[in-house]
Amino acid sequence: MKKQLFAFSLIACAVDVILPTQSFAVTLYGAGSLRNSLTEVAQAFTNEYSINVDTYFGPSGLTQQKIEQEILTKGKSADVFASADLGNPQKLFEKGLSGPVKNFISNRITAIIRPGLTDVTSNNLLDLLLDTNIKVGISTPGADPSGDYAWQIFDKADTVKPGSAQILKNKALQLVGGNPSAPSVPTGENNLVYFLKKNSKVDIFLAYYTSGKSAQELEQGNDLQIVDLPDYLATKADYGLTIVKKADPDSQKLVDYILSPKAQDILVDKYKFTPPSTAVPEPISISGAILAVGIAFALKKRQAYFKKQSVKVGDV
Repeated sequence: MKKQLFAFSLIACAVDVILPTQSFAVTLYGAGSLRNSLTEVAQAFTNEYSINVDTYFGPSGLTQQKIEQEILTKGKSADVFASADLGNPQKLFEKGLSGPVKNFISNRITAIIRPGLTDVTSNNLLDLLLDTNIKVGISTPGADPSGDYAWQIFDKADTVKPGSAQILKNKALQLVGGNPSAPSVPTGENNLVYFLKKNSKVDIFLAYYTSGKSAQELEQGNDLQIVDLPDYLATKADYGLTIVKKADPDSQKLVDYILSPKAQDILVDKYKFTPPSTAVPEPISISGAILAVGIAFALKKRQAYFKKQSVKVGDV
């Protein structure tokens, strides 16, 4: 009996030595507006595939810069980047730092109105935004796509009321999205609830529809009003997904899962995003093509390695 146990122990040790160590996790960097939704999607992915996902969420513009800096200094960064726009992941692709970009979900900018400011409609929204007595909050242009979208809205307003763009850009308070001068939001507080009610910094906040819905679902935010922009100001936000250079091969599984009906149901039905609708152009990029070949080669090599090791275990 002891001999059998000893033999079994030797086999177990041999298997432990021969089998490669699995990666502990796939690293996902995502836009701040995806924090709750992609965290849930990542957990569902882990439950199905037993592959952990480490997450980091922040302003997409700053996150894109973070990825570039980490690749430059460490040689590796996130495995997957989910941005609140197409432009930031496209920058990585065109520099040969990631694979092609896919529009995996979409959103839109709306006006979130503080309690007490009544009779706000799409028709009179621009007049209110321009009112000197009305304080307007936005995210930080350049650092965060939500701020860039706000800038686009202001430029559109200029075509309706000349001079509006500069007025709005001058008065808008950049309260989130990486502005180092912005007031800090207490841990656990919702940004919109804090700035529209508790801190009372602004009367109207231009923010994603999904962010407004999340704020409304909180007990302290259920009296916030969401007003759609008029057609001439309407601004859609298409979110881009890309696999970063030197990504773990399991990253493709995560991307496929995010694009799958299961994940899309979570994003659309529960968190109120809209389905993806934009085909992202893929410019001729030698570095991008090399990256795609490299990812495919890594997948093939890994599969061959596991197959080879399985044969060795069988021989034992």
